[in-house]
Amino acid sequence: MQGKGFIKFFLAAFAVVSVIQFAFMIPTWRVEKKADNYAASKCTDGEGTVCYRLQRASYLDSISSETIFKIPLLKSYTYQELKGSQLGFGLDLKGGMSVLLQVDLRDFIRAMAGNTTDKSVEDALTRATQLQQNTQSDYISLFAQAWKETSGGKQLSTIFKRNESLKNEINASSSDAQVVALLRREADLTVGRTYEMLKQRIDKLGVVGPTVSLDKGRDLILVELPGIENPQRARTFLQSAAKLEFWNVYRITDSDIGSRFASANDRLGKMDAGEVDAPSQDSVLRDSSGNIIVDSTKLAQKEDTSKVNLDATSGPLFDIFTPNNGTRGYAVMGQAEKNKRDDVIAMLTKPGIRDLFPSDVTFLWSRKPAKDEEGVATKDIYELYAIKKEPGKNTAPLEGDHVTDASASPNPTTGELAISLRMNPEGARIWGAMTQKAATDGNREIAIVLDSGVVSAPSVQNPILSGSSEITGSFSLEEANDIASILEIGKLPAGTKIIQESLVGPSLGKENIDTSMKALFGGFLLVLAFMLFYYGSAGVISIIVLFLNVVFLLGTVSSIGTVLTLPGIAGIVLTIGMAVDANVIIFERIREELREGKSLAVSIREGYRHSYSAIIDGNLTTLLTAIILAVFGLGPIKGFAVILIWGIIFTFFTAVLVSRLIIEWWVGKGKNLTF
Repeated sequence: MQGKGFIKFFLAAFAVVSVIQFAFMIPTWRVEKKADNYAASKCTDGEGTVCYRLQRASYLDSISSETIFKIPLLKSYTYQELKGSQLGFGLDLKGGMSVLLQVDLRDFIRAMAGNTTDKSVEDALTRATQLQQNTQSDYISLFAQAWKETSGGKQLSTIFKRNESLKNEINASSSDAQVVALLRREADLTVGRTYEMLKQRIDKLGVVGPTVSLDKGRDLILVELPGIENPQRARTFLQSAAKLEFWNVYRITDSDIGSRFASANDRLGKMDAGEVDAPSQDSVLRDSSGNIIVDSTKLAQKEDTSKVNLDATSGPLFDIFTPNNGTRGYAVMGQAEKNKRDDVIAMLTKPGIRDLFPSDVTFLWSRKPAKDEEGVATKDIYELYAIKKEPGKNTAPLEGDHVTDASASPNPTTGELAISLRMNPEGARIWGAMTQKAATDGNREIAIVLDSGVVSAPSVQNPILSGSSEITGSFSLEEANDIASILEIGKLPAGTKIIQESLVGPSLGKENIDTSMKALFGGFLLVLAFMLFYYGSAGVISIIVLFLNVVFLLGTVSSIGTVLTLPGIAGIVLTIGMAVDANVIIFERIREELREGKSLAVSIREGYRHSYSAIIDGNLTTLLTAIILAVFGLGPIKGFAVILIWGIIFTFFTAVLVSRLIIEWWVGKGKNLTF
């Protein structure tokens, strides 16, 4: 047999990957057992109740960034990292929520038309929406069809040439087909960015093993959220639009704000000790928005910091929050771990603590983990910013609807990657005023906020009056492209709406798991019994390679993040059948060679050689079908296809190559083997 060393190498590699994946389950099982016990101690109404699930989820969230497993000298793993690297259960096995979202392109078309008041556009949109109810065509094609029906022969170019981003590509002579092609191109970008944005947003829901799939042909996004506890929150979360804002910020040195954190830490300690009574929310005068009515440049309550230990490193606040000592720049207030962020905000907004800070401040966390001094991203450490509101306003001075373009490219002077922004005239005016003020006031920072998370807070070196600017921050190429895409999402007015939704209860999911496991193990045992009965000692080898097939399959799909669903289990059962079929073909061919009077060694060699074509033909056709399903399928269909693809690969590897390796090794030792 040729290439034995090659086969042994991959056999060892797959074995190591599988062992590691299964070993990762042990620490998480221990943590989840503790979570079960914690939830049971808090809820007396039994397992499976809303109270039980919420308490269990709360415990797991609190431990998410804690190290629970270490490989000496190599790596430490948190619960979240280990859980994310394991084989997750899909919606049908774990229970949860499945949502089919339609990307609503009506506002997108209105924006591309320059928000025109032309009645023909609204008539075409109304008609396209009606047509969408009874067809699977994409919305741009339906809009083009509706336009022909309702516009009375008017050219699309007369409407869309007003758009700044399209004016160089559309003129009075552009045909409707050309305009539709440009709209389709822009719509594809909008749908794609919305899809990417949704994937990032869903991470905030705390769902383990979510599935997000895009159907480009129909502008549909399928979202599956296994184990989701709050469907209404998920609905709101999935349908809300990306919100881009530009804010002025406080510096750690402004209004003595740095020492205010020490004062807050000190006062929280006194409150806990009962030395200071916590005032009620109504103990200070507030306006209708809940803001303390004082001069926004002053503190609502001036604390005597001479009696406060400004160098304290411990206390209720400082035990979970590390204030900035100047090493993180002026705009960063401090840092905290991911799972401690809510606790920090709760402390800073607590009655008696909130009024230590300026009344116009709002605390926001960084959108991504902070970087260390060497520019390497930390695991779960986030930075806190103090956003400064304008007097009498709760909205940002500049929002994302003024951004017309964002792209990532190297700075021609420094070579550093930068994100270029271009704004409309109104946005350019506001941006010019903001940057003029920031630049002349000690090169202050301006925070770029997306969905209440600070993407970046660059300092302004010079006023930017043209409406075009650059954001730099030691970005990698991937980071720069991602942020540019995120910023563009803020200016694309394409929302999402739920057109189909289904909920699967956890009890039904548990029942599905039990039934599926019985079917899987039952089929496995029946196949083993047949192979032992019909092929004797050769059947033992087929059982060994069949077991390796399943182990390698599960280990590999776990390492690539595949979510196991009911169709996925069906794919495993089908894989078992195909693997046994390959062994049957080989063994029957060996029997034929033995009946012709050939020796065992020769029969084995010839049996395998003559079996390859039949096995390859059968598996190749199935593999091609599975690839088509993986490319064009959504949700459970895609999961089934991925499992089947890897199942076919490991079937050929184990049933053909590994089984021959074992058989030739066994026979080479002079031991008998019956077929």
